[in-house]
Amino acid sequence: MLVTRFAVQGSFTVEELLILRLVPGAFVMTPVMWRLGVMPRGQSWPRAAMLMVGASAVFPFVVSKGLAYAPASDGGALAPGMLPFWTALAAYAFAGEVTGPRRRLGLALILTGAMIVSLWQILAGTDDGAWKGHLMFLTGSGCFAIYSIIFRQSGLSPLHSLVIGLFWGTLLITPLLLATGNVSFATSDLRDVATMIVLQSFIIGILAMFLFGYAVQLIGAAETAAFGALTPILALLGGVAFLGETVTPLKVFGVTLVAAGVFLASGVLRKPKSAPAP
Repeated sequence: MLVTRFAVQGSFTVEELLILRLVPGAFVMTPVMWRLGVMPRGQSWPRAAMLMVGASAVFPFVVSKGLAYAPASDGGALAPGMLPFWTALAAYAFAGEVTGPRRRLGLALILTGAMIVSLWQILAGTDDGAWKGHLMFLTGSGCFAIYSIIFRQSGLSPLHSLVIGLFWGTLLITPLLLATGNVSFATSDLRDVATMIVLQSFIIGILAMFLFGYAVQLIGAAETAAFGALTPILALLGGVAFLGETVTPLKVFGVTLVAAGVFLASGVLRKPKSAPAP
């Protein structure tokens, strides 16, 4: 959130950032693509399309575009913060999973906090144009929630899912990004580009995506999504400390509600099941 907001406010376009995220990562992971393959076999076309470009291109593009309009503190609450809410809906729609009462309370807190962060600012007109970013954060979060459910059901390993996304995202989306005319790197020097390659491609595009996929495989999509309780708080604090963003007490309250809801929705307060008697 912080790095992308800083970049799109500075010397990079959203299209340039996504190319730096996809192309170097695809090049580095080529040997793994060759070994594992790049086709999500056994999937319907809608599910295959989501596995191919959902997490690698659609989600980062929409959220990055939102950061061009709205601050990182809003993005932290409305993108990763809302992820447990959308994931619970997607899990119910795709797998019939029903959440327990404590998790439902957490999801209600998330929704309430998100409405405070976004809807109140829209009605009060405190951030002109920020509503566009808010809609993009919510859309991107919903897309990623659907992806995480489809990924868990696909049977793919985290590494295989990662290289599928990198390959098809680079092959299909990069030409579209170039066709927009917003990719020239005219306002960025070689050092800035190299820094963004490390951050966007190797750390966010490869390492973070692999770890997220591995967590989904181990504990499930809803639980993984909910473990980001600190993300809204850190995005808020980082936005103030590093980007000079201003926050109101009402926004702090909304972000705190989101973080508390994420913690409740994570299921970490559930009592462990007792072992069966021998």
